[in-house]
Amino acid sequence: MSYHKMFVILLFSTFLAGCSSSIPVPDPEPTNTTYGGSNDNTNVYNEADTFGTSSDGIIGGEYIGEAAEVLENVIYFDFDSSEVPAENQELISRHAGHLSLNSFRNVRLEGHADEQGSREYNIGLGERRAQAVRQMLMIQGVDVSQIQTVSFGEERPESMGDSEDDYAQNRRVEIKYMN
Repeated sequence: MSYHKMFVILLFSTFLAGCSSSIPVPDPEPTNTTYGGSNDNTNVYNEADTFGTSSDGIIGGEYIGEAAEVLENVIYFDFDSSEVPAENQELISRHAGHLSLNSFRNVRLEGHADEQGSREYNIGLGERRAQAVRQMLMIQGVDVSQIQTVSFGEERPESMGDSEDDYAQNRRVEIKYMN
């Protein structure tokens, strides 16, 4: 009887090993994506950088729309809150309008928190913040397939200090256009 059980276990484990797939896991690391094109401003996404300062000195923005309008891509939150502040709701509406009109565009909402609290709590808080922005985008007509969310919690601070101003810069959701 024990040989029969061992044979079944061996057969099952061989089956599982044969069925394993090598599906690549997406890297949550954002890549520095620069939208290429000619330098004559015919491409509205010309030199738009999703990180830092682009060649024209714009910091933390994204080229959006026909007129190469630049929208900020960071939404700041109050301490221990996932409620989108009223002053950022218009910005989210403008992103929603662009995404609704351009169904080929996708965004990743990256939730962040300051270092106050445990890592687990901050991962959850970053997720709740990203989900709050996601919900506002969907209410305004953005298709769910255009939005990804990820929480980095306290792991990717914008500011490394321990003052209230530093903490305030780390309580954020970043809107990153992926294509």
